[in-house]
Amino acid sequence: MRSSTGNVAELMELVGRGGVAVLSGAGLSTESGIPDYRGPTGLARRAEPMTYQKFVGSAEARRRYWARSHVGWRQMERARPNAGHQAVAELERRGLLTGIVTQNVDGLHQAAGARRVIELHGGLDRVVCLTCRERTSRAELERRLLEANPGWRVTSDEINPDGDATLTDEQVGGFRVVDCASCGGMLKPDVVFFGENVPRTRVDECYALVCGARVLLVLGSSLTVRSGRRFVTKAAELGIPIAIVNQGPTGGDAEAELTLDAPLGPTLTHLTTRLAGGSRPISRR
Repeated sequence: MRSSTGNVAELMELVGRGGVAVLSGAGLSTESGIPDYRGPTGLARRAEPMTYQKFVGSAEARRRYWARSHVGWRQMERARPNAGHQAVAELERRGLLTGIVTQNVDGLHQAAGARRVIELHGGLDRVVCLTCRERTSRAELERRLLEANPGWRVTSDEINPDGDATLTDEQVGGFRVVDCASCGGMLKPDVVFFGENVPRTRVDECYALVCGARVLLVLGSSLTVRSGRRFVTKAAELGIPIAIVNQGPTGGDAEAELTLDAPLGPTLTHLTTRLAGGSRPISRR
């Protein structure tokens, strides 16, 4: 059975001794206006996520993806770190964290000031060419897409967790995709699509961080898919205590020493304030 928010004192005991590795998921970013996949804000999701196979195998699929992503990027770009991100960055500044593994692609940990962040699934702020492997900024791609689609004006109120918008076939029609400016190759966001493997070196880096930690703190992840769950499994195998803060049950509850079913922002703010003895608030940037 999941514990109540009354156990922040137990969480404080685990985190306060330091050596904490954080594993964060989409639930940490919902308070920044980015919906999650399986939590409360993910229930209304309509669009199926793009798969790597569809993206590379179909020009029409790429056109649909980039049209939707072009619209969705506006909201992703406007998103700002919430109290949960600020609290995690504060814990790092206090020397309590060994690092952060995030399953998110929104860059909000770094925007909050966190320094040692491993983006397990990459970042939407970058684009990679599948031919020459050159990486460029998303801002540069957006500039080129605006130039290529001067009369295309589409908006959407439905933004998905991976940063794309829900659009109709009529809205997608006429959108023009651009290719790599260096070699003319196919451009892809520098994120791991469904059906694509996380680079082995990145996985190994995440394992090293988790295996070297004294505590694994999971924040806002349902731990439904193997990509993130494997690190919880490894921590459990090594006898590393696991604490989970999430809204709703997770796939790692049975292996956790402590679970809190609670909103991330208020809970982590309370945690950092108590760890500081209530003497100073979380710094905000």
